[in-house]
Amino acid sequence: MLVTRFDPFAEFNELRRGFEHLNSVFNSLGTSEKENSFDFVPSVNTREADDAYFVEVDLPGIKKEDITIDVNDNVLSISGEREVKEEHKENEYYKIESRFGSFERRFTLPEDVDAEKIEASSKDGVLEVKIPKVQVIEKAPKKIEIK
Repeated sequence: MLVTRFDPFAEFNELRRGFEHLNSVFNSLGTSEKENSFDFVPSVNTREADDAYFVEVDLPGIKKEDITIDVNDNVLSISGEREVKEEHKENEYYKIESRFGSFERRFTLPEDVDAEKIEASSKDGVLEVKIPKVQVIEKAPKKIEIK
């Protein structure tokens, strides 16, 4: 009989993995084949303030020189690459959860943004993109007289 240590969270971990798989399936819907070919998908938080939208991307271990941010056709693209760390020959890894390689995330921007004034900064492994809002002036409907 094989004796194993009881893990009270084993069932929860299995459930979490199932949800992660389901989430990855939903996130891949509507994406291009090219977008699905990336090595990892960084975690993203988005929020809205009165004057701007913010996109925060977790990119620990990635230098700002290895990150590209583009806006094209009202789509914000954040891409880059995390280089593989050197192997430590004297040690054996028991588990590796770090993901390496290329990534890309895309976000369709709302109409009320000023794409020319987008700013980005990186601190403590978190990339923050600030997308300023513009005042959208709604025009009142105008009646046209028929002659």
